[in-house]
Amino acid sequence: MKYDFLKGRDFLKLLDFTGEEIEKLVDLAAKLKDKKKRGKKHEYLKGKNVALIFEKTSTRTRCSFEVAARDLGMGTTYLDPSGSQIGKKESIADTARVLSSMYDGIEYRGFGQSIVEELAEYSAVPVWNGLTDEFHPTQILADFLTIKEKFGRLSGINLVYFGDARYNMGNSLMVGAAKVGMNFTACAPKKYFPDENLVKTCEQIAKNSGGKITFSEDPLKAAAGADVIYTDVWVSMGEPLSVWEERVNDLSGYQVNKKIMDAANGKAIFMHCLPSFHDLKTSIGKEMGEKFGRTEMEVTDEVFNGEKSVVFDEAENRMHTIKAVMLATL
Repeated sequence: MKYDFLKGRDFLKLLDFTGEEIEKLVDLAAKLKDKKKRGKKHEYLKGKNVALIFEKTSTRTRCSFEVAARDLGMGTTYLDPSGSQIGKKESIADTARVLSSMYDGIEYRGFGQSIVEELAEYSAVPVWNGLTDEFHPTQILADFLTIKEKFGRLSGINLVYFGDARYNMGNSLMVGAAKVGMNFTACAPKKYFPDENLVKTCEQIAKNSGGKITFSEDPLKAAAGADVIYTDVWVSMGEPLSVWEERVNDLSGYQVNKKIMDAANGKAIFMHCLPSFHDLKTSIGKEMGEKFGRTEMEVTDEVFNGEKSVVFDEAENRMHTIKAVMLATL
């Protein structure tokens, strides 16, 4: 496989790529994972350097980019929310020009998609989206690598997403599924369905790939025959605590539990992009749990830590797929 098949391109959202290119990234990640497991060096980008801009902090994304870059032989500079003047004392355009004169690639994790798009417009080097409010493309590659490891394919897989599908995870899973011919179902109250224009775009893409986009407000009906049951936290990063009450009230009937998993395919797996409120062992989880009288939120601990859960395989695969993105574009 030619490693630099996306050389010079940005990685901002999966809508920018064909299904074949997405699958090639997944396959490249699998090859790089194999090299890592066998202890085989793969410093294909030795001497290059990348800047990592984090306006929203993260555990998995930061660690994945840093370890992936070092495995490829690159140096990294991490800019936390207080370490960058982007959009404050320096415009996004000027930041892009400055950083791309010093670095070979730029990662951005933060707020609106328009920010990472503007960075890419003015950057002379590839820009990678580590998460925005609208899209989370590197997470979807990790999800797809995990699914392919478990089922041997992506095409024809039935994936059901439970919960708020209006933002980055619901959007990106729907787009990715449409691109590679998977069947995507969003299960939630209607007001939590993705943007209608994006839905129409994905339905058109799915017609060509053989996939299908559907929506349901009935959890057990949606879960029937699913290969993958997927959920995410009910309140996204950066949202005020005031929205918790509305989300808990609206989405409590869409919690992933044993009943949901039992309704799915017998070989179904459970996925979650993390972090998860499956117990009260985090400060926010404890606070919200006590406030609403709940010990679990979007998924029960029984499912999260159960034999069908692949959440930690999925988390590890962030690093392998991010490595593939950097290698393919640099």
